[in-house]
Amino acid sequence: MIQTFAEKLHNSMAKAIVGKDDVIDRVIAALLCRGHILLDDIPGTGKTTLAKALASSIGCHHSRIQFTPDLLPSDVTGIHWFNQKTQEFTFRKGAVFTNILLADEINRTTPRTQSALLECMQERQVTLDGETMSLAEPFFVIATQNPIETQGTYPLPEAQLDRFFICLHLGYPEKEAERLILTGASQTISEPVCTVEELIQAQNAVENVLVSEPILEYLLAIAEKTRKDRTTIIGLSTRGLQALQLCSKAWAGMQGRNYVIPEDVQAVAPEIIAHRLIMKGGERLQRMEFRHESALRMVEEVSVPVE
Repeated sequence: MIQTFAEKLHNSMAKAIVGKDDVIDRVIAALLCRGHILLDDIPGTGKTTLAKALASSIGCHHSRIQFTPDLLPSDVTGIHWFNQKTQEFTFRKGAVFTNILLADEINRTTPRTQSALLECMQERQVTLDGETMSLAEPFFVIATQNPIETQGTYPLPEAQLDRFFICLHLGYPEKEAERLILTGASQTISEPVCTVEELIQAQNAVENVLVSEPILEYLLAIAEKTRKDRTTIIGLSTRGLQALQLCSKAWAGMQGRNYVIPEDVQAVAPEIIAHRLIMKGGERLQRMEFRHESALRMVEEVSVPVE
């Protein structure tokens, strides 16, 4: 069931996002895990197109909010405003009341506004003036940040980075893929290929994928390696380890198996681990591409279990 759902969704999204099959698969895996994505990438690489393609393929609502220094938490969550006509307070919904939210350039807004979004991501609800309102199901955030232009930005603290399930990088397409884009090969998705109900069923099915004892030990060994490696100050958190296990289960299900093998863990580990690492050294070593390379090396250095 998971494999069938993932294939339908992948084939649909690939019409709009040309030459990025690996990124599409990891987006689907995060969606199946009810996680949220941080896209650390330069402008113009298709981040907005990715969010729109995902929403159109599932047939759910999506919205986009551009983060700026003057954006208020109420712009994200909503606000109670006084209606002069009715002489009553009315709730005006914020951008988070949707299914798929593209939070563009999240590092350009203040920490207070960033926290408003991250609370919604974690709790999947909004609390205003003592009233709690649940967010839609599914609720999926794709946040972006530009790693190049850092002047006047508010970098996400490590504790908030840890709230993102996975960190991905679209990057430039290959030459032939870019040729297809220039010749109009990319398409606008006109009809959904699956429903929200099918998505929720697939998400529930991920929970039933089996993790054997050797794989559990493998996951623990990877976490220990990141924490004790000579190049790291802080390694993979417990929340990150739970994310790695869950994403490995989703990846196994996408391959048509109901059990996890080491290759499933290796396929998703660098993207799950990288943004959670704090490296020894200067600011240059904290850049996401360097963290990703370090995470990949650490995973390769851990002994693979033989089942």
